[in-house]
Amino acid sequence: MNNIDVLLGLQWGDEGKGKVVDYLTPQYDIIARFNGGPNAGHTLEFNGFKHVLRTIPSGICHKDKMNVIGNGVLIEPNIFMQEIKDLEDKGFTPAENLLISKKAHLILPTHRLTDAANEKSKGDRKIGSTLKGIGPAYTDKIARTGLRINDLFAADFTDKYNKLKQLHIRNIKALGYSVEEFKIEDKTLEEYEKLWFDAVEKLKKLTVIDTEYYINEQLKQGKKILAEGAQGTMLDVDFGSYPFVTSSSTVTAGVCSGLGVAPQNIGRVYGIIKAYCTRVGQGPFPTELFEETGDKLCEQGHEFGSVTGRKRRCGWLDMPALKYACMINGVTDLMLMKIDVMDNFPTVKICTQYEMNGTKTEKLPYNLEEKINPVFKEFDGWMQSITKIKDFKNLPTQTQNYVASIEQMTGIPVTMVSVSPDREDTIIRNN
Repeated sequence: MNNIDVLLGLQWGDEGKGKVVDYLTPQYDIIARFNGGPNAGHTLEFNGFKHVLRTIPSGICHKDKMNVIGNGVLIEPNIFMQEIKDLEDKGFTPAENLLISKKAHLILPTHRLTDAANEKSKGDRKIGSTLKGIGPAYTDKIARTGLRINDLFAADFTDKYNKLKQLHIRNIKALGYSVEEFKIEDKTLEEYEKLWFDAVEKLKKLTVIDTEYYINEQLKQGKKILAEGAQGTMLDVDFGSYPFVTSSSTVTAGVCSGLGVAPQNIGRVYGIIKAYCTRVGQGPFPTELFEETGDKLCEQGHEFGSVTGRKRRCGWLDMPALKYACMINGVTDLMLMKIDVMDNFPTVKICTQYEMNGTKTEKLPYNLEEKINPVFKEFDGWMQSITKIKDFKNLPTQTQNYVASIEQMTGIPVTMVSVSPDREDTIIRNN
């Protein structure tokens, strides 16, 4: 029986997972998403083509590969079917190589209204939600009141929908708001519901199965499967910078619950990192840069959210957080992205320790909102373009030194170095 390999982000999301999955897909038979929902944004770029995926696995552009949406994923039918249409408009046929779990939970229009009401009620302590209904939908899942994909086929689905809708409306009123105060993509609840139900009818025509059985049967048959994660480890609901986190398990353990596979079937764990750090929305960020260096990273790295369009906060690579993420996930391979963004920086830095209350530590504290002074190690920049370099040995010595330092500090090999967003500009190291 084969193992299932895992690919996930080790920072605050936006690490470049889409490119890596797309690059690795030819080596696998099946790509499976195990967590998150339309708050994710995985960008694919190749041969002048650029496309952002939200819920659909990043192997969908390879017509000979099967793509699975697992039970741990949330589906918002209107967003989902628009994603299907966008792919069809570009010549792809997602209905032919996409399987959806019966047990995946649905995001209702009133989940999105609840999200907006919750965020507004928090005032200055708002999370920075994408307002896609993720948190409220996972709340219903845990509260055992949620609706799942297979419920769409039930004769009493409309009754179940209306019952949950009324619960959401009462919750919004309990926060002191009315449903009419909020809109979904500039539409009233009634207007958006029509789009949502139209999308439901189209979604029901896609292939919905017991994906946990499918995944395990395919592993027994020797098929190679790659589990694709959304967001990043530092946004994990248990191990991230709580409460400024997402609502799902973004770590390796989430593969087991989000796809229905046993822990002993986990194989290689590919950890994706940027050569620096970014974060979207609120929450602690120890290495954040507030001056022109941070602005330069943002501008040159085109650091704007692929789903929200929001400007990302930028900072130097955070080694205490990275080592923590590697430990939690059991990372076997590091994939280093966007190192080319720093091509014209005379000096680059890595935070090696935190200084807190006069004491230095390499461990992540319980509360990242505490006063933290990052301790940096400086490296000489390479001051030249590395975008078209195909062999690691041909990279500038300074670039090689930077990569080697990451390996030395984490104890994990960097087996991929990305030197541009394009699929072709990727250096593979077989060390």
